[in-house]
Amino acid sequence: MSSPHAFPEIDDHGLLRFLTCGSVDDGKSTLIGRLLHDTRAILADTLETLAATSRRRGLDGVDLSLLTDGLAAEREQGITIDVAYRYFTTGTRKYIIADAPGHEQYTRNMVTAASNADLAIILIDARRGVQTQTRRHAYLAHLLGIPNLVVAVNKMDLVDHDAEVFARIQRDFLDFAAWLGIEGACFVPISALHGDNVVERGPHLDWYRGPTLVELLERAPSAQGTRPDVFRFPVQYVCRPRDSADPALHDYRGYMGRVESGAIAVGDPVMALPSGRTSRVRDIQIGGVGQPEAGPEQSVTLLLEDALDISRGDLLVRPDQAPAPRRELEAHLCWLAERPLSASRHYLLRHTTREVRARVAAIEHRIDLNALTHQPATELGMNDIARLRLRLAQPIHPDPYASNRATGAFVLIDESTNDTVGAGMIL
Repeated sequence: MSSPHAFPEIDDHGLLRFLTCGSVDDGKSTLIGRLLHDTRAILADTLETLAATSRRRGLDGVDLSLLTDGLAAEREQGITIDVAYRYFTTGTRKYIIADAPGHEQYTRNMVTAASNADLAIILIDARRGVQTQTRRHAYLAHLLGIPNLVVAVNKMDLVDHDAEVFARIQRDFLDFAAWLGIEGACFVPISALHGDNVVERGPHLDWYRGPTLVELLERAPSAQGTRPDVFRFPVQYVCRPRDSADPALHDYRGYMGRVESGAIAVGDPVMALPSGRTSRVRDIQIGGVGQPEAGPEQSVTLLLEDALDISRGDLLVRPDQAPAPRRELEAHLCWLAERPLSASRHYLLRHTTREVRARVAAIEHRIDLNALTHQPATELGMNDIARLRLRLAQPIHPDPYASNRATGAFVLIDESTNDTVGAGMIL
């Protein structure tokens, strides 16, 4: 038996960011520990510490989940609460792993981890099959635009490595994926505890002829080739140094931020939004050193030829690529707070570095992940996912989330508590 889909053979060895997600106790932390152990990314003294801790707990072997469960509460309860990041390399590629919690009450942490992932590994316990939280995480991964999906059916050792169990879970997930519109998911049966089909094949799953998990990761395309080429630079800070001993700083006005997409070079024209005023880039600096150009994910300081009135929350773009102003948004929203969303309340909407007041104009529907239907709703509870319309007090300049994840996303903030209560994707 082979996977119904495998990533094509490509020569892409760029950095791959991926996360593990799924229902609680599906073995996400153990899988990451196994990946690090079998790729020899664990130092000897760290492994000795894990072995000693495991012995104190009465375990026969090394509990690899301790590598990512760093909080005291996580180790006491045997669960993941916060997102843990780990780094490793296979020699041909570098990886950043995010271990997302499976408990429903920590779904907000999973959204954080998924926001910049290139690939998601959805873990499923072979004994329990597809659960509600499995569907929720898969749906969020789809909404958040993660382009590659691997479904790892874990704990095959606890179902006697039965090929029919794997095939049944595969069918169940594909039915759900078809309803979502997910295409091209890869499937692999594994035992994270014993290492079968993680890095090495192992002797127990010889009926599976597809690639191992690491082979799928090696083939997965990174996000570098799929980044939008439109230039987007949200201004985070206006740098006006004061040093009477340095005349060169008297008129220094630098706009600091991160290039979220596209590229910019010295001499290029730029437009500041929302004012619409234009200028040209006089210099690009990183750590005070001039650069000829800057690309995606670089934090830089831009100096312009003209002294424009620009402040935090403004957006620098190319004049011919300016997004339209929007005071009403259609979006998917994941509600993260215990207090329900109310259409009668105002919230702060943070889009890149800009904040505006917003209120809910209408909740079009709530997604029922069990019945796979859209339900009418007048409010949203914690972890509900819905499609809604928002009205804003001032315009913002977004892109659709499907074309630009950085400028198509937003969060809602409760004005009274300053808590982040919702994460949204603009349609």
